[in-house]
Amino acid sequence: MPPIISIIGKANSGKTTLLEKLIPVLRGRQIRVGTIKHHVHEFNMDKPGKDTWRHKQAGANVVALSSPTGLGIIRETDHDTPLDEIVQRYFDDVDLVITEGYKSGPAPKIEIFRLAAHDEPLANRDHTWLTIVSDKAMACDLPLFTLDDTAGLADFLINTFSL
Repeated sequence: MPPIISIIGKANSGKTTLLEKLIPVLRGRQIRVGTIKHHVHEFNMDKPGKDTWRHKQAGANVVALSSPTGLGIIRETDHDTPLDEIVQRYFDDVDLVITEGYKSGPAPKIEIFRLAAHDEPLANRDHTWLTIVSDKAMACDLPLFTLDDTAGLADFLINTFSL
């Protein structure tokens, strides 16, 4: 199973932007990356009126959209599927899985903190925190990367997880 890391931070801290910058750097170093976005609310990724939406509305428990360039699956669940189960089932062909979210999960974490968005980093830091990415220089017992140092962050991940 590939290593899993979680990008965490408060709302609007730049988690998605960090992922958008980091993924191409890792791909440029021949690292195959998979991502998982954790959302704590109900979601609907299908568009009303489209065929797959109509299949789901008709009562299908699982709907798949398959093409020569991709595969998408919408599956009903009665619980929040454990991260390890998702990775084992769907991410066997990547070198690294990066999640956005899973703040309280067991995976190693990279916190993004922007002073422009929040006054303080997340509270209750624990042993799962790997590093912090921030626009603020701060005293910290973890490696600290600037928002623009995605190359340094990629090197850190490659070395930490022997990718």
